[in-house]
Amino acid sequence: MTNIFVGNLSYSTTQEDLQATFAQFGTVERVSIVTDRDSGQPRGFAFVEMTDANEAQNAISQLNGTELHGRAMNVNEARPKSPGGGSGRGGFGGPRRSGGGGGGGRGRW
Repeated sequence: MTNIFVGNLSYSTTQEDLQATFAQFGTVERVSIVTDRDSGQPRGFAFVEMTDANEAQNAISQLNGTELHGRAMNVNEARPKSPGGGSGRGGFGGPRRSGGGGGGGRGRW
């Protein structure tokens, strides 16, 4: 099973569009368009799983840069998800470090 990242998608692209596009190159196991958690709107990228690795590589090389709904798709093999989610911000919304805390008015000694 090969997981393929498909980026720069039009928000009007459907799972059926991607299924049909990738099925030209082999068996498509699953298509998932990533949506915003709050609004439910598509985020402009998706993942396509193909059963056969050779078919997947062929699809990647043939489809990368081609247009779908007026946008050039960015197609490549998906990197494994990093542990702890994909935001890369540590789960607390990013660094919030001010420059040093202090001991509240007492002298240094």
